Amino acid sequence: MLQNNSMLAQLKQQIRQTTPRAEGVIKATDKGFGFLETDDGESYFVPPPAMKQVIHGDRVEGVIHENGDKKSIEPEKLIEAGLDRFVARVQKREGRLAVVPDHPSIKNVIKARIKNNLDEDSIADGDWVVARLVRHPLKADDRAFFAQIDELVAKSDDPAVPWRVTLARHALEQECPDASTDWPLMDEGLTREDLTATPFFTIDGEKTRDMDDALHIAPRAEGGWQLSVAIADPTAYVEEGHAADLEARTRAFTVYLPGQNVTMLPEQLADDLCSLWENKERPALACTLDINADGSLGEYRFFAANVKSHAKLVYDNVSDWIEGQGDWAPADDIAEQLTALRDLTEARTAWRNEHALVFKDRPDYVFDLDPAGNVLAVRTEERRIANRMIEESMIVANACCADFLAQHIGHGIFNVHRAFEPEKAEAAQEFLAGQEIVVEREALTELARYTELKRALESRDDAWLDARLRRFQGFTMMSAQPGPHFGLGLAAYATWTSPIRKYGDMVNHRLIKRVLKGEQAPAEATQQLTEQLTERRRLNRMAERDVKDWLYVRYLTPAAQNQDTFEAEIMAINRGGMRVRLLENGATAFVPAPLMHSDRSKVVIDDKEGRIQIEGEERYKLGDPLRVVLTEAREETRSLVAKPAA
Repeated sequence: MLQNNSMLAQLKQQIRQTTPRAEGVIKATDKGFGFLETDDGESYFVPPPAMKQVIHGDRVEGVIHENGDKKSIEPEKLIEAGLDRFVARVQKREGRLAVVPDHPSIKNVIKARIKNNLDEDSIADGDWVVARLVRHPLKADDRAFFAQIDELVAKSDDPAVPWRVTLARHALEQECPDASTDWPLMDEGLTREDLTATPFFTIDGEKTRDMDDALHIAPRAEGGWQLSVAIADPTAYVEEGHAADLEARTRAFTVYLPGQNVTMLPEQLADDLCSLWENKERPALACTLDINADGSLGEYRFFAANVKSHAKLVYDNVSDWIEGQGDWAPADDIAEQLTALRDLTEARTAWRNEHALVFKDRPDYVFDLDPAGNVLAVRTEERRIANRMIEESMIVANACCADFLAQHIGHGIFNVHRAFEPEKAEAAQEFLAGQEIVVEREALTELARYTELKRALESRDDAWLDARLRRFQGFTMMSAQPGPHFGLGLAAYATWTSPIRKYGDMVNHRLIKRVLKGEQAPAEATQQLTEQLTERRRLNRMAERDVKDWLYVRYLTPAAQNQDTFEAEIMAINRGGMRVRLLENGATAFVPAPLMHSDRSKVVIDDKEGRIQIEGEERYKLGDPLRVVLTEAREETRSLVAKPAA
């Protein structure tokens, strides 16, 4: 008997080895079938019965079946589940409990149980929960999908559902950190210069409470300016290793969402003790730096200080005053500084245009919400002169920080951005060659050469070229070692100007203070910390995007019902259609191929090139402006659907 079993096992193994197989990721469709997409671009049909054994996103291995020229696959082995921890809605039917994952491509209704410490009676049909997949049909000894509910996120009628669900999806904290009853100022052994009589000022949004930075500027007799940047000093209250410090390290950043901020530090610190409020004396870490008349940087000096903001200014008021609009006017001593700061900004912008890089100005879209979280309006806020004045001041201060840390310590928390990772540089070079732009590899990987190339490309004002080139470009990473920031065109960049909001800036504050006190620097930040900072920044940005998508759908539902028309631009093109941004309010909508032409076969999409042909003629490409009609607003998937306007 044992011999027969052994022979049977060997026979199954031989069949397995000779049967054509494939590995890939499951992509579900709305029609019950799906596809398995391999890493090398092959796609195999997955019939509806087989789709009941898998979930969108599963990485599986399966057996390939051929029927004439058609190939399908039968999933057989689970390599990695597409679901692990997920947000879902509860479904209660006749005493049976199930969850439906909150994902646009997952329609599975999964039987579930509730974690022991939760009260089942408190969880009702339609409520939002966090669940974990604990059984999968393709796992050994599992016959069906099964999930465990670990946490109640929000009741179905909670007005805060968009915020709570989004934060839970990305495993971000729902509330600000607990506050201590007392935050004494620590004796750090630093000599603080008394600058309380110096007329520093802040420029922020009208509702900003966590004010990190205050400025003072004076023209120099020899030309140029001396700029003093005073930065809030939470490390004067929060000792390294303190519970608040460990919590800040975990959170890494303050999360800014429309209508809600979840602070990195306790609000008592972020919005009060550390914030540079007008007429309040505050400890600060400061830097005084010389900027030459041509915008180049001169000498700089870091030091500890006590400062007092003499004016809390608002971006729009300052911009209006500089542009000769409105009724608001600053005090005389502040007015002279604002004029000098405008001149410095223009000089710095000219210098960076020639020697580094300057970001293109894009508007910000701001949601006006009522107390219940309903969107009253979406305002467009252009990047005006006051915004640029603060931006340029922070860039020069952070460039000085990078130089200071590199010279005195050799490590810190640096923002490193390489325009093209080595593995993508060759593909980018080939793409540019296809556009009759011949460049050497060094123009993509060396900072000085890249800035020349970037300026040349921007002078072409080709939106399609810009959009296509972004597919080859890398992301900003946090690094313990200095490295170039290609996006800014700077040899190194390390932020210290937002320590209330960024844990990496707190780390850099402590390093600067070590140098000021003549102490030996600690070991450099671990890779674990820099990777965590990078990942948390990514999650925060995704959370902000997701909440905005939810609010946009609610806000634009009447527009979809009315079939309103909007000016838009094409952001992305994939095999199913194109994604566009509505210029009036910043919302994104998807234009599916079937809505571009009544005969889908006449729509040819080249997603790699970012071009769409209709009836043999190119109609759309990345970066193009167009007019679209909003046709649907789907809250269940937080998505907008549009079609080209006639």
